[in-house]
Amino acid sequence: QVQLVESGGGLVQAGGSLRLSCAASGRTFSNYAMGWFRQAPGKEREFVAAISWSAGNTYYANSVKGRFTISRDNAKNTVYLQMNSLKPEDTAVYYCAGKPGYHSDYAGAYRAWGQGTQVTVSS
Repeated sequence: QVQLVESGGGLVQAGGSLRLSCAASGRTFSNYAMGWFRQAPGKEREFVAAISWSAGNTYYANSVKGRFTISRDNAKNTVYLQMNSLKPEDTAVYYCAGKPGYHSDYAGAYRAWGQGTQVTVSS
């Protein structure tokens, strides 16, 4: 079983950048596809980005495409989300998630979840 801990959230002005990290424990991390999701107050959790176990394939929600970059370092058991050109509508709690096999943009498909990290973008 993989356990996940996010870090790197905070308060940033619109147009700024943040880098989220997700540290994983467990021997099967390298076999997991990893995703980032976010949830704003009063809204459902939504897909942000995902990366295959080999890091050969990445996937993004249209709302973040061209601004966010997901990456992973299997040697460090860590997945990252680089967020540039942040907008107030990016404000949410960001969650890291993992699942065996192929990626998914469906939150229910993921087996492991972190506790979340708050990202607040001021206008």
